[in-house]
Amino acid sequence: MSDEFSLNAEARDDKGKGASRRLRRQGRIPGIIYGGGKEPTPISVDHDELINHLKHEAFYSHVLEIKVGGKKEKAVLKDLQRHVYKPTVVEHIDLQRVSAKEKLRMTVPLHFEGEKTCPGVKLRGGVITHNMINVEVTCLPKDLPEYIEVDVSELDLGDSIHLSDIKLPSGVEIVELMHGADHDQQVVSIHQPRAAKEDVEEEEAEAEEKAEGEEKKEVGGE
Repeated sequence: MSDEFSLNAEARDDKGKGASRRLRRQGRIPGIIYGGGKEPTPISVDHDELINHLKHEAFYSHVLEIKVGGKKEKAVLKDLQRHVYKPTVVEHIDLQRVSAKEKLRMTVPLHFEGEKTCPGVKLRGGVITHNMINVEVTCLPKDLPEYIEVDVSELDLGDSIHLSDIKLPSGVEIVELMHGADHDQQVVSIHQPRAAKEDVEEEEAEAEEKAEGEEKKEVGGE
């Protein structure tokens, strides 16, 4: 993990919708930090500081340093509630404490490499379909990846990559695959553009009709 994120928080005693509204008017976001064998702690964070962090993709899949009342805790972002009509406005944040000895379950983004140069696209004019753009993994905090790379550089038309094909960092497992082989979902595939596919089908139909016509002529001639 190349980036480090630190978030300043303040413990809060007031609860309820009224207290949350007051905090938001003051430019602070209510939240909670829980887990790690400790009691849940209601907190608030500065809205602008949080928004600046959220601009970084890595913030969502990182172990964060949370400073509360002069103490530092390690936690991960588990839930984020945004305003219904204003997606740039955050209304609540949930953080989960982490333990170095306990595995996490986190959603990590997928980064696709080699899309423009793979044979299916570069040589055949195919189109890439992303069936998944992130994946849920389980691992110890020290092994949590910022993202997982999916290499598609060798894919041709009709080829695909499933969850079991992804090369994972050491100590990381995909949660879905832990449920059995029938959960080995397709992640990405390459196929013909719709227009090109229709053209091919039309050409095949015309060739088939022509062949049938010639066959009838031969039979009639006999």
